[in-house]
Amino acid sequence: MSQVSPLLARQDVAGLMAMLHSNWPADQLAAILCGPDGDARKVAALALSLVGTRCCVPMLADRLKDEDPIINEMAEHALWSIWFRSGSQAANKHLCRGSKAMDKRDFESARQHFTRAIEADPDFAEAYNQRAIVEYLCERYEQAIADSQLAIERMPCHFGAWAGMGHSHAHLGRMREALASYRRALEINPHLSGIAQAVEQLQTHVDD
Repeated sequence: MSQVSPLLARQDVAGLMAMLHSNWPADQLAAILCGPDGDARKVAALALSLVGTRCCVPMLADRLKDEDPIINEMAEHALWSIWFRSGSQAANKHLCRGSKAMDKRDFESARQHFTRAIEADPDFAEAYNQRAIVEYLCERYEQAIADSQLAIERMPCHFGAWAGMGHSHAHLGRMREALASYRRALEINPHLSGIAQAVEQLQTHVDD
């Protein structure tokens, strides 16, 4: 991984991506991610955030429980990066446009783009998750739960979709279902502090 260091020092993202694509296939990076050297795991997590594919998701999800908190954060960032680009080319474009519309709080436009992303690639988990977020922000909680479930069916380790489903259940007063969703999100990613607080609060009101 010594080839990576000079590119990182220069912050040459384009050069780093070109080098990774030509010399370090995603499966090799994923193998390094599981190795014993902490610094190598960090570099691998960073590299996978740039060139990782769906096949790398299980190994990155495992690193959410790494003993090194920096690697936890880098693995989480890499997962979100992969999830956002894991659709077809057309679907990725609509997801990007939908995200920009959501940033402007143009929720109807965002929803339309996320729906088009799903139509372009029905297996695109992040498109369902982003549409679930729009539905949640528009207080359409049943629709948000349905889309969160569709995201999870396609990407079972999507802690964001699990947490989002928990939020929607909570707004509907379904505290037992909310607690179950939150707990699953924490099982996958133990470092979701806000979700951990929600679980602590709900546990005092919900009998197991």
